[in-house]
Amino acid sequence: MSLTEERRATGDPGESAQQPLLSLRGIRKNFGAVQALRGVDLDIMPGKIAALVGDNGAGKSTLIKTIAGIWSPSAGELLWEGRPVTIRSPREADNLGIATVYQDLALCDNLDIVQNMFLGHEVLSRRLLDETKMEKKAKETLSDLAVTTVSSVRQLVGSLSGGQRQSVAVARAVMREARLVIMDEPTAALGVSQTAQVLDLIRRLGDRGIAVLLISHNLTDVFSVADSLAVLYLGKLVSSGSISDYDTQKAVEIITTGASGGPASQGRERTLPAD
Repeated sequence: MSLTEERRATGDPGESAQQPLLSLRGIRKNFGAVQALRGVDLDIMPGKIAALVGDNGAGKSTLIKTIAGIWSPSAGELLWEGRPVTIRSPREADNLGIATVYQDLALCDNLDIVQNMFLGHEVLSRRLLDETKMEKKAKETLSDLAVTTVSSVRQLVGSLSGGQRQSVAVARAVMREARLVIMDEPTAALGVSQTAQVLDLIRRLGDRGIAVLLISHNLTDVFSVADSLAVLYLGKLVSSGSISDYDTQKAVEIITTGASGGPASQGRERTLPAD
């Protein structure tokens, strides 16, 4: 049994007193007359896997881009370990320890694994690339995450499977000492074995004490790895709580109707969809 499974089975006695790694308070985002986010409150705990779900147009993409520094919120506050922060760019998010693995992964097919993992963060020795050090670090990071399907770190990324590409993108975030990894639909278009590989990787992030915000339409994946669930409906967080407080039927009902029923319902309020 992994540490993640143990925590979910037995509970963490100190969890209630633990400070959130990231807190969102009253986050709003407007695009002209369209209110894409309407006062979202959400806590992401260190070492926990939080699933964010919702139908198309619920505001999931807007929320993660706000956390990632692509868009600034129109109102509200972000707290990092209890301290107010302003994230005005992806670099500022990266400096805090927030890494986002988007659905397209942002990998360069014409570069190998090492080059992708160090892209923009190359290690230099006497003004030259230190290929040996980078290759060693890449191997160590993949090994620490128990990624065993990659035969060589000098493989071109364009030759990798979908699951292997996800592993490289996540390893890149871990190598840069991310403390929160946002994963946008990580198992979309993957086969059964590749999906299992990616879900195992997500569990290992939690076991290493790294928080994960998982955005997924696949509730089977969500219920297999998540510690908590948050449901967005037309820009409003309508329900959030421990994953044990939900089942698939209940989650689907909240996602499709915006009906409350979760432990932390924030009501139901309609607006124009914008995701």
